[in-house]
Amino acid sequence: MDEEVLRFLEHAKENRYYIAYLLAITCGMRKGEILGLQWKDIDFERRTLSVNRSLSHITKGFHELKTSSGKRLLILPDITLMALNDHLQKISEEKERYGEGYNDCDWVCRFRSLTQLWKKLIKKSEVPDIRFHDLRHTHATLMLKQGIHPKIVSERLGHKRVGITLDTYSHVVPGLQETAVDQFAKELFGKKNFR
Repeated sequence: MDEEVLRFLEHAKENRYYIAYLLAITCGMRKGEILGLQWKDIDFERRTLSVNRSLSHITKGFHELKTSSGKRLLILPDITLMALNDHLQKISEEKERYGEGYNDCDWVCRFRSLTQLWKKLIKKSEVPDIRFHDLRHTHATLMLKQGIHPKIVSERLGHKRVGITLDTYSHVVPGLQETAVDQFAKELFGKKNFR
């Protein structure tokens, strides 16, 4: 899975929506949350991103998130912070080039043809045919496999309860349990044999 993620991101680097893909993979954000992200939601100095609103497919508009679990503050990995800074630079250059004709309403990502470009990118990067939402699942799965506490993963995903995360990603947990038991026994008993 790690190799597929890296291959996908390598192919996505030059894509206009690279930042959307990177946010989904490194932050576990939903597509609507990424499209609802504004520059004022990002604190470059503190390395944080506030998830406050989402684009609704039903109402075709943006709405403020209502629950405390949905509204959340995410710590950004350095790679994502640098990519956001690069993206902001590109947008600033475009604004300068197009002048008053350029109006992005402070959005980090604009919707336009995200889905069409997504399908082309998947084919080009030769990864299994996945949905955009699967990037969020990839974030959670990789974090759990790396031994990150499920509560932390749950908070990053905006789940109301850690049980939702554990139920959704239970397929990851059995392998982790085996690793945890082996690590526990090694730490407790070391090389001593109590038989």
